[in-house]
Amino acid sequence: MASMSVMDTQLTQRSKFDKIFDNKNSLKHQDCNGNYDDYHSESSSDLTKEEINAIQQLRTAIGDCKLHDPRDVYLLKWLSGTRCDVIVSGGLDVARAEKMLRHSLEWRRLNGVDEILDTYKPSEVFLKYFPAGEVGVDKFGSPVFIFASGRLDMGGLLSSSTRKDFRNFLIWWTEKCNHATRVASEQTGKEISKCTFIFDHEGLSLSDVLYKPGIDFAIDFTKLMAAHYPNLPRRVFIINAPSYFSMIYSLTKSFLRECDVLKIKLFGSNQSEWLPALLEEIDADQLPAHYGGTMTDPDGDPKCPSKVNMGGKVPHSYYLCNKPPVAKDYMETVNVMAGGGGRKKLKFRVDIPRSVMSWEFMTEGGDIGFRVYSKDSKGHNDLIPPCRVDSHLVMEEGQIICNQPGNYVFEFDNTHSYLRSKKVRYHIAVQPSIV
Repeated sequence: MASMSVMDTQLTQRSKFDKIFDNKNSLKHQDCNGNYDDYHSESSSDLTKEEINAIQQLRTAIGDCKLHDPRDVYLLKWLSGTRCDVIVSGGLDVARAEKMLRHSLEWRRLNGVDEILDTYKPSEVFLKYFPAGEVGVDKFGSPVFIFASGRLDMGGLLSSSTRKDFRNFLIWWTEKCNHATRVASEQTGKEISKCTFIFDHEGLSLSDVLYKPGIDFAIDFTKLMAAHYPNLPRRVFIINAPSYFSMIYSLTKSFLRECDVLKIKLFGSNQSEWLPALLEEIDADQLPAHYGGTMTDPDGDPKCPSKVNMGGKVPHSYYLCNKPPVAKDYMETVNVMAGGGGRKKLKFRVDIPRSVMSWEFMTEGGDIGFRVYSKDSKGHNDLIPPCRVDSHLVMEEGQIICNQPGNYVFEFDNTHSYLRSKKVRYHIAVQPSIV
């Protein structure tokens, strides 16, 4: 079909990645440097001498850090990321991998990512209307996840949650994918750190593709994935993609490493083309019948909605605009102007170690940025890095531990808004810890 040929011409570079099958059970590939590896093999016994040495050097370099995943394959992800970034030299850049990993570990600390599977509880709208699920494993032991992306109501989900909560939900989902690889490793005795993803765009409309808030959010999360989850995909299948999908694909692809782009197989709606591609890498008993497998729900449903949430239109009853936040009597008010001078700094002196700073605030006139940092003679140390929150839709609440006595600053930031000033109603308190 014509749309298929258009999309294939945009992905001719991936053909060098998809080529070589040397037998039924072993998939060979040519990586971004032209080297052939066992693509499915992540076993320590299959590592090259260069990789073993680089892993040892990286492990020594970050010896002062606590790793949530201490496996060699986790460190190799960061080293492999540098290989993609420095294709000219083609080597493993330990210093660059250390810098990237330290940055990511700090991001995990600031955002509580190590504990997110235990501490984060998805809201009902995500549990009901985020169209995704885990279905099985591929022929190489990697967990397989299906995203019925054509049934994603991005506008509905963005209207029913804050951007912060949506981002946290997607981080939680990504951590579930990571956890699935560790479970697969334990069950098989093999080193598995990657997943196979199937994005089914059946039902994706032009208005979905052109929805700017959705595009902006997708690009931001793509950047986050590239920065903090390198080499998570083993393979990405995009199926039932309409011809106009190429617009958003071109945008997001620019934020991916070449090695990640080469993992993508993009298909139109011709089932005779994408179905054999799925079955070439995933056994039929690990796929819903709707996708060419043999799996069905107990009631015979071929899409297996018990495993893969089917999403759909989000009812307006979930929209946050139906229930805006209400200021509380004890809250103070501050006006934050628009533009370059749009910052208000609230300073606090903490004298007792491990005091708790807690806050709640709402805005009138739109969203606002905020950050919390400590300040001393050496400079600033972010405790809550700069972020924008939809505090005009829902009350923003949180707390941090101030481990050391000193000066702390809570800053409201409206510099992103060129025309609209914001009224902030807030309450911030610092109290000794009761623990």
